[in-house]
Formats: sequence, C-alpha cells, structure tokens
Amino acid sequence: MGLFRPVVSDLTTVEINPAPTFVQNKYADLLYLEHDMLEVGDEALDLLESYQKREILGDKYRNDMLHIALATVAEVDILVSWNFKHIVHFDKIRLFNAINSELGYKHLDIYSPREVTSYDQD
Repeated sequence: MGLFRPVVSDLTTVEINPAPTFVQNKYADLLYLEHDMLEVGDEALDLLESYQKREILGDKYRNDMLHIALATVAEVDILVSWNFKHIVHFDKIRLFNAINSELGYKHLDIYSPREVTSYDQD
C-alpha cells in the first residue's frame, strides 16, 4: 500500500538464514519491495558500545542491541520486531531511548508487527 518503506540490514539477512522456510519467504517478499539496506558502520558500533556500557542487555544479546543502534543511526521511523524479551519491551525501549536522547539521537519507536499491520486508515 506504500505506507511504509522497509529498512533492513546485513545483520537481518544473516539472522534470517537459519530461520524456518516460511520466515525466509516472508523476508524475501519484503526484499521485493523498494527498501533500504543498512550496513554496520562505526557510528552504529559506537552507539552499540554505549548500550553495552549501560548493560541494557547482556553481551549474549549484542545483535539485538545492534539492530536498535542501526535503526537509531539511520533515523528509521519504526523498528518492527517479534522479539518481546529484548526489543519490543517497554522497560528496554525506555532505556535505549534514554541513551539515544543523551547522545543526541531522535526517539526510536519500537512495535510488534501486529501493531504496525493493524494500522487504521480512517
């Protein structure tokens, strides 16, 4: 419908590879749309380091923090995730956005796919 422009990253592509076929197919469908592809760069890695220093998540969840750093640096409007434990989690969102604000980045809205797809056009 042209309401959103997908923004994905190299990291997303790597994480999709071991996913079930139906997930890989959904991702492939997404890539057929006009989209932006983000690459991990120094600015995102610096922001990731800030998240790590504040221990928002443990080192085991570095990639989850990197997704947020990439979206923040790229100034995406909405990060969409099914990860309710580390990403779509009220307390975590507040912590990530506090650091983003301290470092001069804009607020990042984070939602589940259900919240985004239930968009009401009225």
